Amino acid sequence: MSTIKRFEDLDVWKESRALNKTIGSIIRDRKFEHNFRLINQIEGSSGSIMDNIAEGFERGTRNEFIVFLGYSKGSCGELRSQLYRAFDRKYIEQQQFDELLKLVSRISAMIYGLMLYLKKTKIDGVRKKE
Repeated sequence: MSTIKRFEDLDVWKESRALNKTIGSIIRDRKFEHNFRLINQIEGSSGSIMDNIAEGFERGTRNEFIVFLGYSKGSCGELRSQLYRAFDRKYIEQQQFDELLKLVSRISAMIYGLMLYLKKTKIDGVRKKE
């Protein structure tokens, strides 16, 4: 297995980016009926998932990456809760809600798996090599 050199090469980051793009298209379709607070929260948490993966990776140490993956996983939970709010207010349909919930849950599981892997590996990170 080769060492990943850029966060853009992480499958979990790619999935998070796709999720964020999907959320953006839902918001652009004006399905949230001017509920700007919920729009901002959903946009923030969906972006936070991918952003924290990137930031943690760029920190350059295994332990910092694990911490930021924890933040990212927390944002997955936050987004799932916000999706329930959007569904309950009928801003999104059942099928869309189910698909988004499944995607966020899959990303959360991927993050957790990466955290477990990093906790077991002997790779300390690029900053530890200095």
